[in-house]
Amino acid sequence: MSPPLTPEQLEALRRLDACTLANAIETFHERLRNEGFMDHTIRCLFPSLQPMTGYAATVKIRGSAPPTTAGVYPDRTDWWDHIASVPAPRIVVIQDVASRPGLGALVGEVHMNILRALNCAGVVTNGSVRSLPAAERAGFHLFSGSVSVSHAYVHIIEVGKPVEIGGLKIQSGDLLHGDLHGVQSIPLGIAAQIPPIAARISARKRELIALCQSPDSSLEELRATIAKERV
Repeated sequence: MSPPLTPEQLEALRRLDACTLANAIETFHERLRNEGFMDHTIRCLFPSLQPMTGYAATVKIRGSAPPTTAGVYPDRTDWWDHIASVPAPRIVVIQDVASRPGLGALVGEVHMNILRALNCAGVVTNGSVRSLPAAERAGFHLFSGSVSVSHAYVHIIEVGKPVEIGGLKIQSGDLLHGDLHGVQSIPLGIAAQIPPIAARISARKRELIALCQSPDSSLEELRATIAKERV
């Protein structure tokens, strides 16, 4: 496993928008272009926030149905220990495996503050979240499949094991990036090399856009520029 990135390297990745990051990752041919990101079922609830980066801490929950033998499900706090064992900054990734995912939310205002105290940048879940104004005021990222008014019967059933959210398989320790476009994973082996590649991609994009906006440009120039870009 690759060692954690330095704070400066993480910040360089965080400053990238998701689309430029995805374009840069493609140049390394580490994975297929239809892999490595979550699909449209996981939406960014606070698109005005700046991008987040962090290491995944995985949890599985269930909560749409009441317990069959006891009055309540037992409370667990061991997932906090797992989160603390992952390098900071952290992103809690919660897979809701209930028969009705998202009926109840694990993370509301109280858990959001606990997770902030654990140096978490945000939560990503196929289930639901709640207490949105408090999270947005705190600058705490929420990516979810839905929003709920209640915690229903949510309880934790597994900690630190692989999960799948929006079609993306995630293990604890994976490096994630998220912004208004969505969430994607960053291969750790190439993560430190990505920012300069992204800078070159952005420069070429600005050149192409400037050509499109110039009143003196022609289709021939545009075709030649795009052909050079492909090479």
